[in-house]
Amino acid sequence: MTNDKTVDVLNRLVEINNDRIEGYETASDETNEQDLKALFARFAQNSHKCREELSVEIISLDGTPTDGTKNTGKLFRAWMDVKAALTGEDRHAILSSCEFGEDHALQTYRNVLKDDSEHLSSSQISMINTQMVLLKGDHDKVKAMRDAAKVEA
Repeated sequence: MTNDKTVDVLNRLVEINNDRIEGYETASDETNEQDLKALFARFAQNSHKCREELSVEIISLDGTPTDGTKNTGKLFRAWMDVKAALTGEDRHAILSSCEFGEDHALQTYRNVLKDDSEHLSSSQISMINTQMVLLKGDHDKVKAMRDAAKVEA
């Protein structure tokens, strides 16, 4: 197991958490609905926690945690959809866009565990699984709220 590959793998997860933080901070700034503001703040805080855990691990491997995001492709468009939806104050559209971003975050975690576990220690795999459970909870909350918003509409 080389540290360089491990650092690269962990930095992919740092990036996805940076994306979530940026996306939810933007979403929180753009909505006037207090329950959504609180929800988005909690989700951003969850990603701050995950990013910190990953960064500590990366530093212990003599690596440098990335401060970048993956603001390209589908995830970037998803966050832009969130902003557009927020502008229109369409609760269902806001939550649908958030769920899309959550799907992408979870898929990144799944891909790391599926494709790169040979570069990770058992304690790193455990940390990633724990974080994935946290993010899955966020995903499920967004999905439930989205479904409720569709029924209310």
